[in-house]
Amino acid sequence: MFASLAQAQSQSSTLSESVVRVSPLGEIIAQYPAMMSQGIREGLKQTGQVDPLIADTIGGIVGRAFSSADIRRQVIVDLDEGLNESQLQSVLDWYETPLGERITQAEVAASSPAAWQEIESKASSLMEKYKGTQRADLFAHFDRVSRATESTVDTAVAVQLGLASAMSAFNSQGPTYEQMKAEIENQRFMLRGVVEQQVYAAYLYTYEQFSIQELQQYIDFLETDAGSDYNCVVTNSIQQAILEPVDSIGSQLVRLLNPGGSRAQ
Repeated sequence: MFASLAQAQSQSSTLSESVVRVSPLGEIIAQYPAMMSQGIREGLKQTGQVDPLIADTIGGIVGRAFSSADIRRQVIVDLDEGLNESQLQSVLDWYETPLGERITQAEVAASSPAAWQEIESKASSLMEKYKGTQRADLFAHFDRVSRATESTVDTAVAVQLGLASAMSAFNSQGPTYEQMKAEIENQRFMLRGVVEQQVYAAYLYTYEQFSIQELQQYIDFLETDAGSDYNCVVTNSIQQAILEPVDSIGSQLVRLLNPGGSRAQ
């Protein structure tokens, strides 16, 4: 019995690893450390309170605090625990279809830093181009089942918490990290409104070459039991994985910037 259980767990883990490799997850996870580092580095520079060289140093520390390998391992473990073998196989099968492969390619391409800049520059024209169209109307449905805005808000909050942790370590006279954390969480609803517009622009950009029928097929997959559970597990897993290192960033920076002092995090 134990041998059978071990074999089943091994098969499930192999399927989870395959899902991460074949879906957009593997490539997107690999970009998280650079994304967090860049977001916090730019945020520090924009405050005008931190020397650019120090901001770059802090950005490097932040990048090292977030390990794509650790995030990947955690997602695989959570997929093993959250989906059964049949569900994992269904997800893998879908991403191996021609449409699934194209979706993967499009989402990976749209997640690169260069694409972020292009999306930002084209946002207004894309929104005007598709205003009142079926593609625009489909966004609300897509956003609900994909949890795109929700996961993007979580990532934005993680970047802001990392920035708050860095600022708290750098400026001992300012608000504490806990005070800034509470303020950031209080602004989550307002942040969602801003992020939703960014996600809408990204949706128009990423899936512009897909027909309405193909987008509907993607949504249909995300609404299946396997697709829904997969998306829910992955979103929650990544959120947890990128929030966990935030609390340690401040203590690392305190040791770097003020080795002789201390400050409550």
